[in-house]
Amino acid sequence: MNNFRKIILCVLFFHCLHSLSALDVQITGKELGFDVTTEYNRSLIFCGSTAVSGALKINNHHTVKGGFILGALGDTFEMTIFSSAHYTPLLSEQRLGISLAYAYNGLPGPAYNIHSHALLPYVSFNGRRAGFSLGTNLRFTRFFGEQAIFEPMLSFSGYVNIINNEKIRIGIISANFDDYLMGNMGAYFLRLNGIVHITQQWYITSEITLMQSGSVALSSTFYGIAYRGGVRFRW
Repeated sequence: MNNFRKIILCVLFFHCLHSLSALDVQITGKELGFDVTTEYNRSLIFCGSTAVSGALKINNHHTVKGGFILGALGDTFEMTIFSSAHYTPLLSEQRLGISLAYAYNGLPGPAYNIHSHALLPYVSFNGRRAGFSLGTNLRFTRFFGEQAIFEPMLSFSGYVNIINNEKIRIGIISANFDDYLMGNMGAYFLRLNGIVHITQQWYITSEITLMQSGSVALSSTFYGIAYRGGVRFRW
């Protein structure tokens, strides 16, 4: 019986491989990134983190991203794992998109023992000069081993590019989520970001972020400031 099951599994495996090849799946773009962040906030004073991320574009319609972050927070460390899938239904006009993102944020040390899982479906419009994203954050947070708390909340993001050409892009973003963080309505940020293209494959990223903290709506106060710099390689 066990041998029969193995044969069935092998047949199903090769059938799936054949089906994927019949779908003509092609990787049309790849990207690898490395970021370093330094941060000052009211709770932990100074802290920092390092992030590694990657992305694959499939058939120019689908984009799959993922990565992880390790950060130092006082006597403990922070760990973040994120992934997302983005779909553009109109190939000739790739501004409108549908996305599904997941993020895990954790302070696994005994002093905090906080674990948060967030699932975020959202729609976005990405123009050359401006764009926005809107969705619902479905977040489960667990503190000190207690029962997880479920919190659905509105997620928003909007940007305006002041300069956007082949060599450089400078823009302003206001949001309460990104690839690294999915916060509540009061935990939003204002970010000045820039991208400088060194070659067609290499470019440098730079971001200065003012962070707010709050529990509901926009009832927030100044929480901290962060700088993130990194490099990207695209081929």
